[in-house]
Amino acid sequence: MNPLASIGREAKALWSEGRGPSLGAIAGTWGLLLGTRMIYPVLLPALRDDFGLSLSVAGLLVTILWLGSALGQLPSGILADRFSERSVMATGTLVAALGVTLVVAAPTAAVLFAATALVGVGQSLYPIARITILTDMYPDRIGSALGVTMATGDLGQTIVPPIAGTLAAAIAWQAGFGMMVPGLLVGSLALMLVLPSQTGSTDTGGTSDDNRLGELISDLREGDVLFLAFILFLYVLVWQSFTGFYPTYLTEEKPVSKPTASLLFSLFFAFGVVIKPAAGAAYDRIGPRRSLVAVLSGPVVGLGLLPFVDSLPALVVITALVSTMLGSGAITQSFLSEAFSDEARGTGLGIVRTSAATLGAAGPVLFGVIAERGYFDEGYFLLAGLMAVIVVLTLVFFEE
Repeated sequence: MNPLASIGREAKALWSEGRGPSLGAIAGTWGLLLGTRMIYPVLLPALRDDFGLSLSVAGLLVTILWLGSALGQLPSGILADRFSERSVMATGTLVAALGVTLVVAAPTAAVLFAATALVGVGQSLYPIARITILTDMYPDRIGSALGVTMATGDLGQTIVPPIAGTLAAAIAWQAGFGMMVPGLLVGSLALMLVLPSQTGSTDTGGTSDDNRLGELISDLREGDVLFLAFILFLYVLVWQSFTGFYPTYLTEEKPVSKPTASLLFSLFFAFGVVIKPAAGAAYDRIGPRRSLVAVLSGPVVGLGLLPFVDSLPALVVITALVSTMLGSGAITQSFLSEAFSDEARGTGLGIVRTSAATLGAAGPVLFGVIAERGYFDEGYFLLAGLMAVIVVLTLVFFEE
């Protein structure tokens, strides 16, 4: 099969029936939100200098960001089941814009932490509504649709951090954050103008709360749902720990300058632009078990070898190996979206993602404590071991 022809057919199908502009608005705004979130690791050294933060306190700042990104997902799922996904996503984007504005103006570390939490909460309102609306828009291509949307998120994470780093070096770290406010405001407006006011997942009053609760409990009892939720937790723990400190690790433990560290960090997400659509398509074709093992094996090797590597070419290879983990989201979220009934999809996804992301948010602060005690390298060995556990559990327990 011609790969280019296959990609063309997928793109044509995703754009068909007037769905293209909606997909573009959803994906584009998601890219802005994730790009904003990934400014933090790049500018963490500047924030540490300006506010006098230790490694462990800097890790706590990242944990606050991730915790905020987790806590709003359950309310978002409930609102997505009852009201318009369009309103939920647009509101979340506005809240994130407000949070970034307060970060730029923060006079103290306390204000910085509170504003960072607001950025996370705004971002947390977006993901569940994004998944439920895409599931309704693309019932036969949810893997591909989510893969494309998540790849656009990685495109934002690839482009935004180095631009922010350049602005911070040339002007101030505040400029690196502040550049995102206009884009977020435009994204919120685009969502309101382009997306439909209702989709099939929106409650129209025909489903009672008792029936919805019954559907939800039945769905959550499925073994594969609980297992995928556990895998998602471990993945979030590893991913947040790695991304939260990778630029700092490169500049403090490797012979790498800050601009080069920023580029390597962006390269990590650049690979995801290709990996996530491929992972989503693989889920549609070969199922979750084999596709998960394929994308999670590379990080086991990459994270385990990272402490032994110093040259730039080798670091590029390591970054590429670790980046295959980015395909996990397109697989796990596609599976979970299809595992829940229409009546309980948003709430069910909210419960699973909020639980996994809340527990996983402990990763950066724990990793920061490990690094501050002189065990930066050992921290990456630990992450490699966790990824190996995920691969083994997938092979042993997950049903085809």
